[in-house]
Amino acid sequence: MESAGLWMLLAVAIVLLASGLPAYAVLMGVSCLFAVAGLLAGAIDYGVLTALPTRIVGLLETDLLQTLPLYVFMGALLNRLPLADRLFRCGVALGGSPSIATLGLGALLAPMNGSVGASVAMLSRSVAPKLEARGVPAAESTALVCVASTLGVVIPPSLVLILLGDAMMRAHTEATNVTREMVRIVNTQDVFRGALVPAGMFLLLSLGVAWWLGRTAPTRAPAERPRAMEWAIAAVAALFVVGLLAGVAAGYFYAVEAAAMGGTALLLFGLATGDLRGGMFGDVLRDTMAVSGALFALFVAATTFTLLFRAFGTDHLLDAWVKLVPGGATGAAITVLVVFALSAFVLDAFEIVFVIVPIVMPPVLTRAPDAVWISVLALLALQASFLVPPSGYAVMMARSQMKQRTAIGPLARSLAPYISAQLVVLALVVLIPRLAHLAEPKSTAAPPAAKIDDDDDAARKRFNDMLNLPPPPEE
Repeated sequence: MESAGLWMLLAVAIVLLASGLPAYAVLMGVSCLFAVAGLLAGAIDYGVLTALPTRIVGLLETDLLQTLPLYVFMGALLNRLPLADRLFRCGVALGGSPSIATLGLGALLAPMNGSVGASVAMLSRSVAPKLEARGVPAAESTALVCVASTLGVVIPPSLVLILLGDAMMRAHTEATNVTREMVRIVNTQDVFRGALVPAGMFLLLSLGVAWWLGRTAPTRAPAERPRAMEWAIAAVAALFVVGLLAGVAAGYFYAVEAAAMGGTALLLFGLATGDLRGGMFGDVLRDTMAVSGALFALFVAATTFTLLFRAFGTDHLLDAWVKLVPGGATGAAITVLVVFALSAFVLDAFEIVFVIVPIVMPPVLTRAPDAVWISVLALLALQASFLVPPSGYAVMMARSQMKQRTAIGPLARSLAPYISAQLVVLALVVLIPRLAHLAEPKSTAAPPAAKIDDDDDAARKRFNDMLNLPPPPEE
């Protein structure tokens, strides 16, 4: 019955595509059906299932999950406040083209928006009409919204990065338990730093593409010009957001603190400017509760799914398959890219982090112990797959949100230069793993891996050597 977990994955993919039901409902339903079938067939032990409540409570007690509703709250506020509109107009008035202003806005606000879907909703509402007013074709406008909304996947400290860092820490711990190597376990801050250089490379390439494509395109400049108050608001907001993101990426703030500061600042901004009036705040709270509830439900359902996956022993089957992949660490890395790219056609980023990472990453990290490098490759693969038409997540969301429906052909041609830039960065990171470590301070550089011997005295001596402790006195 080791293959039962693979049938579970296939059943989830089929039901998601055929029914359109929420992912948490599909995951929980499939898990319950296979759990009953496994118990009746004697393939799993009932005692394993009784550990599920304790497992869920233990995972939900993680402090890092406090950031989830806070990021959702920020995304709901950004979607309803006119901050993005003001920043865009000021960016264009500074001399930037509409395309560059859109990408800059995405780099600034998408990491705070909580999800790709929230970023698409914000940019479709606030920026897309202004692109149309300036004469940007519908296909190019949709492509810009897609690319800008996915910048929150790779630019820290996005919610995807935070959750991936936590999932990678658990996966890395499982992998070291198998390999019995004494290495520094990866954490969220490591993933933040690892993503900085590749994310910066992609952003610069995207800005270059936007400038090149728009250098000869005539645009209609609306008569409206930002007022002095709008300039002041845009300057303060930009400095605050950049300082907040830089503080988290550099380790001066915890992600929970940054999310709380960002949510409080946006709330005060809405109250001070009068933009958050009437029943709008109630709508923000309802959106926050609904999305947060769905994400926590997804977390519980994914935990149930992965427990059953391991109860059937499919993780051992997957580990055996990964060992057959040729190419060592590079082969394992390419396996991650393929799995994540295929998963992104069916699942969104959160579903991949909650479901695919706990299943795929532990066996991969036994072959490729550089967890930071693998994490960055996973992020880049996610972002690239979100942009691939017609079924990329950002593409489908943008086409449904935009007022002007864009045909797949023109949209694919508009997205092609940005996807090419993404693939260039992805190939560079695969070939030069050092790019994922350039932002690391020397004090956190990973020490050489060392095998843990079965002999307790040898293991204790090696541990003392790592801590620079004197040997214990002889009895």
